[in-house]
Amino acid sequence: MEKFSISVKIAERSYRMTIDPEEEEAVRKAAKLINEKIKQYAEKYAFNDMQDLLSMIAIQFATNSIKTEGSFDGLDNNLAAKLKEIDGILTDQLSKITDTSSLKDI
Repeated sequence: MEKFSISVKIAERSYRMTIDPEEEEAVRKAAKLINEKIKQYAEKYAFNDMQDLLSMIAIQFATNSIKTEGSFDGLDNNLAAKLKEIDGILTDQLSKITDTSSLKDI
């Protein structure tokens, strides 16, 4: 698909972006989420300028991303172990079937 340009507003500033069509919904949701967080932080914390709020939001999102990556790593390891176990079971069963069918040929 061909990329196209959209404009999103974050912290009262417009930003032009060139994206794939399937990314549009996610980009617009992300901009909306950032603006909601800006509003929440502005009501809750003292700040000098918008940069302070954006920095706090960036830290929050980065921290959440790192935590999520860590939990996926654990899931990946667990999934890999389970798949290895299943592979072993299937290999054993297939070898039994193969052994049994070769005996019938005799």
